[in-house]
Amino acid sequence: MVPVLIGSGVAAGYVRFSWWRALLALVVALALQIGVNYANDYSDGVRGSDEKRVGPVRLVAAGLAPPRQVRTAAFACFLLACAAGLALAAVTSWWMLAVGAACVAAAWFYTGGPRPYGYIGLGEVFVFAFFGVVAVTGTAYVQMKTLSWLGLVAAIPPGLLACALLIVNNLRDIRSDTQAGKRTLAVRIGDAGTRNAYVGALIAPFVFVLPILYYRPLTALTVLVLPLARAPIQSVRAGATGPALIRTLGQTGRIQLAFGIAFTIGLAVHF
Repeated sequence: MVPVLIGSGVAAGYVRFSWWRALLALVVALALQIGVNYANDYSDGVRGSDEKRVGPVRLVAAGLAPPRQVRTAAFACFLLACAAGLALAAVTSWWMLAVGAACVAAAWFYTGGPRPYGYIGLGEVFVFAFFGVVAVTGTAYVQMKTLSWLGLVAAIPPGLLACALLIVNNLRDIRSDTQAGKRTLAVRIGDAGTRNAYVGALIAPFVFVLPILYYRPLTALTVLVLPLARAPIQSVRAGATGPALIRTLGQTGRIQLAFGIAFTIGLAVHF
């Protein structure tokens, strides 16, 4: 939801907001997000990567659903995203179909296919690109029918916050991922490096708001969210591990949502 809100805030700031295009963009984003979670559940489950999972229960690994059904659910979500994306492309530009195809491919090949990029430490790169740059600028573009520098800069904070979510998730799973042969960024840089990366990804979005303040002063509202970062940062720096990081994951998600709402308001109000 957050990158769609922010992209819509950019469009509103230029007085180009379209509620129905924003709604279709939201359908695309949510369907892809749900689809990628089903896809990860399926791919990790059939590979056996989730046999010693520390995080929340997954369907395939826990035997709660047959792999085929989980894969079908993933494809159904991707199909829904494609349908909404096709409608947006029809009223904007057909080259958006290529962007949509890239989004679906990125969702599937995160843990799917013969060489999943999530297994070689590139997860954060793709999350930043698709949950930040593509989602925000794409949402703004389908409403404005043009790209803007503000949309590109505004895409950085949500991209970093999405990375923070993935980083703390992979921090929790360092041991199990190592045993499963998953070379995530967290596995590659180690426990201490991952904790530092999480803190940086959580704080940096507030810094990237600064160059926008001159053009959209009300984006300063995001500073009200900063105190929420104290608890998860303290937990991570104190060495929280395993199930304790599930709570930190939830706190990080709430920060992302609160930041997104405040940032959207600031981008939308232009005076």
